[in-house]
Parts: sequence; structure tokens; C-alpha cells
Amino acid sequence: MLQNNPELKSKIDQLWNKFWSGGISNPLTAIEQITYLLFMKRLDELDQKKQADAEWTGEPYTSKFAGQWIPPEYRDKEGADNYAVDKRTLRWSEFKRMQAEEMLQHVQSKVFPFLKDMNGAESNFTHHMKNAVFIIPKPALLVEAVKTIDEIFEIMEKDSQEKGQAFQDIQGDVYEMLLSEIATAGKNGQFRTPRHIIKLMADLVRPQLGHRIADPACGSGGFLLGAYQYIVTELAKKAGAKDLQSDEDGFVRTSVAAGLTEKAQAILQASLFGYDIDATMVRLGLMNLMMHGIDEPNIDYKDTLSKSYLEEAEYDIVMANPPFTGSIDKGDINENLSLSTTKTELLFVENIYRLLKKGGTACVIVPQGVLFGSGGAFKTLRQMLVERCDLKAVITMPSGVFKPYAGVSTAILLFTKVWGPKDKVTQPATEHVWFYEMQADGYSLDDKRSKQEGYGDLQDIVAKFHARNPETDIDRTAKWFCVSRSEIADEKNNYDLSLSRYKEDVFEDVVYDKPADILKRLIEAEVGEADDAQLAKVQSGIVRELLELREMVG
Repeated sequence: MLQNNPELKSKIDQLWNKFWSGGISNPLTAIEQITYLLFMKRLDELDQKKQADAEWTGEPYTSKFAGQWIPPEYRDKEGADNYAVDKRTLRWSEFKRMQAEEMLQHVQSKVFPFLKDMNGAESNFTHHMKNAVFIIPKPALLVEAVKTIDEIFEIMEKDSQEKGQAFQDIQGDVYEMLLSEIATAGKNGQFRTPRHIIKLMADLVRPQLGHRIADPACGSGGFLLGAYQYIVTELAKKAGAKDLQSDEDGFVRTSVAAGLTEKAQAILQASLFGYDIDATMVRLGLMNLMMHGIDEPNIDYKDTLSKSYLEEAEYDIVMANPPFTGSIDKGDINENLSLSTTKTELLFVENIYRLLKKGGTACVIVPQGVLFGSGGAFKTLRQMLVERCDLKAVITMPSGVFKPYAGVSTAILLFTKVWGPKDKVTQPATEHVWFYEMQADGYSLDDKRSKQEGYGDLQDIVAKFHARNPETDIDRTAKWFCVSRSEIADEKNNYDLSLSRYKEDVFEDVVYDKPADILKRLIEAEVGEADDAQLAKVQSGIVRELLELREMVG
């Protein structure tokens, strides 16, 4: 993670400060502008890499920067060719050499419009980029930003070679660091899910090629990326990829989608769906996925809890960390949602259940209050998870996992949909729920979140979950154990899913010395070996008080 590369961290801080002093003080506006620049840089790099690969393999490849580009507003006009721009000049490596004034003019009037138009008029990306504006106001700020981004990429490249961390993952770190600024700006409950938690959830769910995968509150697309990278890695292993190293969190991931067949790439691209209520996040998510090699991501602007969102039983996998802190206007809640509440953390879980196909699986982060909240809607939701779904796992996480953004205690719920919302439940779907108490995630649980030795409980959770057995996982004093549905549903527990309700604490018998013996030792420590006659002469001080105490306890 970035915290462990001070050089990179300080460069990103420099970039922020330049934007701040250059007059762009809103973190969300700044990050959008920085993202556009990162995207331009990455586009050039990826294109050059693909060209080099094509030359090496002899396969045909047409560069995104080959030929000419006519801005959309001139296409239908007579003499449109007069407005044609040589695409080569739109490359980062070309325009960064320009003089400051010329560069700003060129990026504003040509490079940025090209970027918005890049995927053609019909594309989702073009649609969401329509309202995007390039608002870097001063030539000097653009020159400084371009220079700093080049330096950031250099450090990323070096880091990737030295530490064996995939370049795209380091880029993800850089992005994460930028996005953390949104959280500090207090943007309504939006904060990044740490990438190692996303990897953990992908390893628990094990998405497969061909699965339709969704995140109904996708933010910058971290979960979709996590599922994509998991699938790409599994396909690489099947294809016989050797030397795949586990990363600093113990997960094996490769980002090299180049190894995929064209058919596999097409299937994968068409199977990831994200929705978000914030237009800026939609743009950031689109660019994040495109920077990772997904050319046409299906990320859209939608409030998935509202009346206007009608999808149901569409997805094989849903992975999400929906917003915790919000409540939604009662009048706008989708009528298909049955819970009588305006709390978004409950509505999202019900909605995720509805979005799953029968047999589909969800892995969702919730605040721990969902596990034990006493309100009617809380209990109804838990009953639904236990009876209409096979609730496979409840993994509680320590409160530091989301620091420095939030200190809330959270849990991961893993469930498979068995009965639809209108089905008559003839037999509750859950037989046993597997609980695990995560105590460490491989990082310090303070605001610094520095990397610790080892992987914390991450790899243990994956191994124990896939090997879970209700007949042997019965030690309630351990970190993990199974609990039967009948115990969870009985009158005493009433569908409570908090781990502490079922965990047994271990009390050790501690044998203490008698008070008289302790006092004797204390007196000896003060005056050494002394008989009663000598002690009787002591008139005051701590020894006198200890002697009086000794008389009292006999």
C-alpha cells in the first residue's frame, strides 16, 4: 500500500498542494481534473505498450492515436477535413513538450474533447463524459501537474520492478490516495474499501467467467475491479501461468488481461455492472476501470434504491460496500422493497437480495449494528437473510479497518439467494451460519494503517471459510465457529447475528496470594528482615500503615 512508499506519497501531496494553490480547492473537482490527466498519461502508455506487444507477436493493432480526428461539432459541416487534428499530437508524450500557453490551449481544445469522444458517440463513457469540463485555469498549473504526474509514473514503474507489485495495483494505490481526499472532505459517507478487503471478499465469493457481477453503490469501481482481477488471475492459472507471486496481503493476482482470449475478454467486459448516485463518481469509476484495461465499462448513474430502478433477479454475484450513514426520502423508495425503514444500510441489503438471481451470491459490508439492531426492520432483514437465503458467513471486522476515513465497526455478510421475495418458504434456506472474528487485517488499526508483519487473519479466513464444517467448527471459544439456524432463530436469540451472542469467553482461574503474605512482602521490601519488636518501634510513614493493615486482615 501507498503508506509504505513515502516518495510516492509526498509527490501526491505536492500535486494536491499545486491544485490547491492554483485555485482548485474543492477536492472532488481537483481529483476529477487529476484523473483526466492520469487517464491521458495512462492512455498513451497503454497504447505504446500494445503497439510494442503487437510488433513482438506480429498481431495487428491499430493505435488509438493513428490517423486523424475531427471534433464532433465540425463533422457534419462542409470542409470538415480542414478541422482534422493529427491524432499523434494528442498523445501525452507529444503535448507535454509544448510551451505552457500552447499546451493549455491544446489540451483544453483538442486533447480533452478527443478523450470525451474517444469511444464513439454511442458509448456509455462518452455519455457520462458529456458534462465533464476541463477547468485547469493556468498554464503554469498544467505544466507543473504534467511534470509531477510523469514523476509519479516513474516512481510507480520503479516500485513495480523492485517490489514485484503489479503496476496497475500501484496505480490503484495512487488512485486510492487521491480518493481519500474526498473522504476527508466529508463527502456523504463515501469512503474507499481497502483493496485487501476487496481481495478477501473476491476470494470468498470466487466469481467465474460468465457470471453477471454488480455493485449497486460502486463509487470508483473497486469491487468490480476486484472481481475482474480475480477472474483474470484464475484464467491465467488455468492457462498455465507460472511464477505468480502472492502480494503483500497473501493474495495471488495478476492484472494481465492481455493473456485472455478475445472471447474471454469480451465476456468479462460484458459482465461487470456498477451504479452510483453521484455523477462524478460514475466518471471516476469509468476511468478507473478503463485504466485497468476494461475498454467499455458498464457503469451508470442511478439511484438503485429509487422507484426508477427496476432490475430484479439479474445477477450471479453482487459485491458491495453500500453507504451506511444515509437515509432516503420515503416517497422515493422503490415500492418493491418491503422493509419499512428509510435507513440505507438496511434497504441496500434487501435490494441486493432482490438483485440476485436464485442461486446467486452476495458479499456485502454492513455496519455491525445491522447484526443486532432491535428495530423491527433490522429483525425482518435478518430473518429474511436466514430464511430466504443461505446465510453462509458473518465475518466481523475491527473498527480500524476503514480508518482514517471512518472508525465504524463493520462486518461482511455472505449469502446465497434461495427463495425469491414472493416465494412461499417451505424450508428455511440456512442450516448453519459460520462466524469469524477478524482481529487483524495485516495493517495497524490506527489512522496510519501501516503494514504489519504477515497477513493478519486474511488468509486464515479464506482457508477456514472454504473448509468450514458444522460438525467440527464447534469450539465457541475459537475465532471461528458454526451456529445452527435453530439456535439463531430461537426465542432467546430472535435472529440476532452478533458474534458476541454466541461466542464463549475463556476465563482463566487466577490464584492470588493471601493478603497477609502480600503485606509481609511489602514490609520486607521497605525495611528488610526485621522482627516484630523492631517493627513496633516504627511510629509513622508507609511501614506503620502497612503494619496497621496487617493487623486488620489478621
